Amino acid sequence: MRILVIDGQGGRLGRTLVEGIREKLPEAYIMAVGTNSMATEHMMHSNCADALATGENAVIVACRSADVIAGPLGIAMADALLGEISPTMAHAVTSSSAYRVLIPMNLCDTYVAGAARGSSAILEDALEHICSLYAGGTHEPLD
Repeated sequence: MRILVIDGQGGRLGRTLVEGIREKLPEAYIMAVGTNSMATEHMMHSNCADALATGENAVIVACRSADVIAGPLGIAMADALLGEISPTMAHAVTSSSAYRVLIPMNLCDTYVAGAARGSSAILEDALEHICSLYAGGTHEPLD
């Protein structure tokens, strides 16, 4: 299974996702793509990703081969993350055949109901869902 983690800004959420996925699924292939070099560098410091890249084209190309795409909700919204998500990037995420696990965040002029209740619980739920996908849980088996 190819798991793609996309993050922007400082890359903290992405790093946490990459580390959590590696801990729970040591055999998974993890691609980490930052929308900027700082986000990529932060995810790189986890030493958990199998592949790292930066920028719009990297997002587009990685979305083509991913089985699962994980990241903040904004990666599917044009102009989110303070403009770091281009319309082309958002389209690549939403039109990908990959299963998406998006973390709700109340940022970039978007309010996501329920997100204020606790980011650690939401992140843990996302990691558990990714693990269930890997184990062939409720989602169709992935190659």
